[in-house]
Amino acid sequence: APSDALCFSRFGSLMLVRTARLLPLIAANHLCYSRLPSTVVKEGKASILFPSANEVFYNPVQEFNRDLTCAVITEFARDLLVQRGVKVVVPGEKERVVVSLSEEAEQTDGQKDQADGQTDEPALTATVGEKCERGLRVLEGLAASGLRSVRFALEVPGLQSVTANDFSTKAAALISRNARYNGVDHLLQASCQDASMLMYEKRGKKERYDVIDLDPYGSPATFLDAAVQAVADGGLLCITCTDMAVMAGNSGETCYSKYGSVSIKAKYCHEMALRIILHSLDQRAAVYQRYIHPLLSVSVDFYIRVFVRVFTGQATVKNSASKQALIYNCVGCGSFHLQRMGRRTSNGKNMKYSAATGPPVGPDCGHCGQRHQMGGPIWAEPIHDSAFVQKVLSAVSGNPTRFGTSKRIEGVLSMVTEELEDVPLYYTVDQLSSTVHCNTPPLLQFRSALLHAGHRVSLSHACKNAIKTDAPPAVIWDVMRCWEKSNPVKREKLSQTSPAFKILSTEPRSDQSHPGVALTENILS
Repeated sequence: APSDALCFSRFGSLMLVRTARLLPLIAANHLCYSRLPSTVVKEGKASILFPSANEVFYNPVQEFNRDLTCAVITEFARDLLVQRGVKVVVPGEKERVVVSLSEEAEQTDGQKDQADGQTDEPALTATVGEKCERGLRVLEGLAASGLRSVRFALEVPGLQSVTANDFSTKAAALISRNARYNGVDHLLQASCQDASMLMYEKRGKKERYDVIDLDPYGSPATFLDAAVQAVADGGLLCITCTDMAVMAGNSGETCYSKYGSVSIKAKYCHEMALRIILHSLDQRAAVYQRYIHPLLSVSVDFYIRVFVRVFTGQATVKNSASKQALIYNCVGCGSFHLQRMGRRTSNGKNMKYSAATGPPVGPDCGHCGQRHQMGGPIWAEPIHDSAFVQKVLSAVSGNPTRFGTSKRIEGVLSMVTEELEDVPLYYTVDQLSSTVHCNTPPLLQFRSALLHAGHRVSLSHACKNAIKTDAPPAVIWDVMRCWEKSNPVKREKLSQTSPAFKILSTEPRSDQSHPGVALTENILS
């Protein structure tokens, strides 16, 4: 039977036969598990049974991930189901007015009054734990114990069904047992298939899932092609990547083979990892005339997590090239420049597409004289939807007892809402000061200097010392030169070929060409 299972997993046409043959194995494993002493693990509203001889993976550190996912799917369901005439009810949440994101276009007062008269209240209400016929169809492709899926069934309202899939027969048996133990077997069905083959089977428009959650142990790369096809139009993909060593620059060639992008070692590697997975998703979706719209992208602990909606539209897919960019990163001082892959210009009602012009840098860095390394392409558009993130933040802060990690979710999302949307990547003040061998300026002072120089600045959730700014590298190094004047470096100890010597040998630009320099010196002194 195990060899038959392996054989059938490789041929999509025989998947149903394979599943049928595995049913006795699942039943046998369930009987075996039911006779073993069990340990109960509680998380959120779920209580999960684990055999004492646990052979199914459970990671308690990922509670934040699961809490955040429940919060995001709840708001996604609230927005989507209101269009289907269903009102979502969350326990412990105060009554509030819900406006669909698709209906936020400007209307005249007469139109608003007319709309209010026609749709005062949705006809149906959806609560947690109850099956909603107009609700969301959810797939967890790699479910292990089924904890995440059980939590969806218990904590997310407006669900029609939850499919918890795992290739392991032991895991599938445990999922079935946990569904019954938590009283959600009317919503949650266990599946024992190859995740990619299961999604390929659901590519039909009427069979697609509204939400697909993939949280693999390692890279999700092998599942992405199937995922972008099996999700419904306007549906939600929730993707986790834990192969951070690959995505953070330790193995650029491996990153390219998995995601179609070369990662590089840099201080902004965590945000770059987010943009790499978004690039990969958009590239694979474009093959099928689909495109992505990121709702939330976070880098936490040892992994990254992205929530994106997938839409179908041939005209919009043409914008894909202009949404990607290559990175030129200086190996000496860390200055970076982005080069868009394509160019689009408005020509009346039509959009004109052409090849991008470049490169944006010369053979050597203009600040320190060192060479550039090239990475990417990466997603160069916003990685969050601020309006949606604000809705999730408001829901979590207004119902703080709903999740065990509510405080942390509030902190991360608050930082996300303050990030500059149109500024990819960031610098870190410790990297800048290390480059010129001087003391590190206080983050607040450095930020104030850039603001008073006329540039926008924000922090980043991905790194505690990060500075996101639209200031060009020349301005940033001028600020560091001003800081060095009040915190002098021993120039005689610097090599004449070092980036520090080259940068500090240049005086800050005059007030006429750079009005903020004088004020910057006062702030940093």
